[in-house]
Amino acid sequence: MSPIPQDPASTGVVFHHFGVVPVINACGIYTDLGGSRLSPRVWAAMTETNRHFVRMTDLLDRTGERIAGLLGAEAARVTPGAAAAIMLGTAACMAGTDGSRSQQLPNTHGMKSEVLIQAGHRYKYDRQTIMTGATLIEIGSANGARVDQYEAAITERSAMILHPAHLDGKPGTLSLEQVSAIARRRGVPILVDAAYMNYPTDIMGAYLGRGADLVAISAKYFGGPNAGGFIMGRKDLVAAVTNVHFTRYESGQYLKYGRPLKMDRQIVVAVAVALEEWLAMDHEARFANYVRQVGLLKEKLTGLRGLSLVPMNFTMDERLIPEPVNCLLVGFDKAGFGLSAAEAAEALKNGMPSIMTVLEGDKLAIVMDVLEDDEVGLIGDRIRTLARG
Repeated sequence: MSPIPQDPASTGVVFHHFGVVPVINACGIYTDLGGSRLSPRVWAAMTETNRHFVRMTDLLDRTGERIAGLLGAEAARVTPGAAAAIMLGTAACMAGTDGSRSQQLPNTHGMKSEVLIQAGHRYKYDRQTIMTGATLIEIGSANGARVDQYEAAITERSAMILHPAHLDGKPGTLSLEQVSAIARRRGVPILVDAAYMNYPTDIMGAYLGRGADLVAISAKYFGGPNAGGFIMGRKDLVAAVTNVHFTRYESGQYLKYGRPLKMDRQIVVAVAVALEEWLAMDHEARFANYVRQVGLLKEKLTGLRGLSLVPMNFTMDERLIPEPVNCLLVGFDKAGFGLSAAEAAEALKNGMPSIMTVLEGDKLAIVMDVLEDDEVGLIGDRIRTLARG
């Protein structure tokens, strides 16, 4: 295998070196596509961090204080993503600041070990709770839950309540405020999974005011690294997260549960710097740029037979709504264009570089969240080529 060239950044040869096809990401921010695109400032901070070493306990403490200060929380800690934050938050609610209990996990003998969730709120990431050894307890049915059912579900074994933010307000389910009113009386903490809830920017801290005790956030959705995120909330619970996390596994007294969830110093810094940028960003200008890019693509495709072109918004929870615009929804009439939407998506995916789009029935959503102008132009050119083919 030949050595990697010294300056491969603009050519994509690093991927080719390992036999991997580079991708133009017209889907948006997805873990499976590598997350987000780091800004020059975040990348520079990581590069500088790479030149120096640091006590990780100090770095995690100080960046946590910075994040908490920015968002109005009592405390915070950087984690390797929101899913890890859920795991660590669950473990923290069971083990507290007892090092021997942290070492005991996932054996939960002698601990509160039940995590409550409304049956109508079940989702793929509730799995992170049971990976700690906890037992997940459903309340109500898929159609909803009542206050009395929640009251009855809380026992002396209840360690935590998991409340996914994106399902808050789902018809039939209890709201965060309703759950908080019950949980406060019974002394059970609530962890809100707000992984991609970061805009408007004040929404992140607002969950704490609405009754959450801990909030899990993913960094990739605000321009941070794919393997980054943070948990914030009550000072005592964040201290418990610190107790179950990876630091001092080698040098301390206890073999902490969270050792596999360790972090690089570069990632920790990148999460904090990306959050600073996100909170200071002109988001009106960000969306105006998406509108401009949608216009560029629409201009490229206008006049092609068999296509309909509609500016739309592709949401973080994968819905299409009219505003604010961040994508172009391209409808395909096979009789006019020559390919169906599914066939066009497959042809785009199989090209070089591969172009990944969102297939929605007979339409493709081409999402601008992480695209650069030259990539938008290339997507337009490739679709035009498919029409000629």
